[in-house]
Amino acid sequence: MPKFAANLTMLFNEVPFLDRFAAAAEAGFDAVEFLFPYPYKAAELAERLNAHGLKLVLHNLPAGNWEAGERGIACLPDRKSEFKEGVGRAIEYARALRVPQLNCLVGIPTAGVDRDTALATIVENLRYAAGELKREGIRLLVEPCNSYDIPGFALNRSAEALGVIEQVGSDNLFLQYDIYHMQRMEGELAATLKKQFAKIAHIQLADNPGRNEPGTGEIHYPFLFDLLDSLGYEGYIGCEYKPKAATVDGLGWLRSAQQRAAELA
Repeated sequence: MPKFAANLTMLFNEVPFLDRFAAAAEAGFDAVEFLFPYPYKAAELAERLNAHGLKLVLHNLPAGNWEAGERGIACLPDRKSEFKEGVGRAIEYARALRVPQLNCLVGIPTAGVDRDTALATIVENLRYAAGELKREGIRLLVEPCNSYDIPGFALNRSAEALGVIEQVGSDNLFLQYDIYHMQRMEGELAATLKKQFAKIAHIQLADNPGRNEPGTGEIHYPFLFDLLDSLGYEGYIGCEYKPKAATVDGLGWLRSAQQRAAELA
């Protein structure tokens, strides 16, 4: 049965961030993920994780000025030094929080940065990050994001991200496959999961349209969960969606998935 991690950036947002760890545990999650740990001290986050018996399965590399609309800096040739500093900072947190993998949001090229330059910069930065993380025993992920929610994002499709991975040439760089993003951009979810399974290290979900919980849109999640189970996916699936109401009120899909898995066991 697939395992699920609560994305604390988006779930339980009716309570303050540091209280979301308790809320996730009370709702039955044994793992969490979130965008960024950097506004908090690592010891403070570790205390919350330990107190509630939770694993942290993923967070992102620093991604620039998020509040100002930046969505990563790996594509920006004039900020390579900042990117490298961010890798070091992310490793410090990953060590303290025992995180097995870090995701890189590559960003939106600024005016004057053409696509070839942006892609070459992404490859260079990811090659550096993959090497640094490998020395620490931490996987590096790269995630394509849809161009509707993030206009101008440098990687929009799974094939684009896989092409970058091939160019980087590291055995420590993998695809983060967000089902919601890829449904919006390309569909073919099951076919891609099957074909690229060996290159996928982490999966995230939300339904479409609306980016709400499974069961609210067009994606047939029971089928995909069964498929991932048959493929032998052993990682967590990050629940990175916007609850339609209170988070706990929208967890019926999770209970149904757990019940179905128990019946098939």
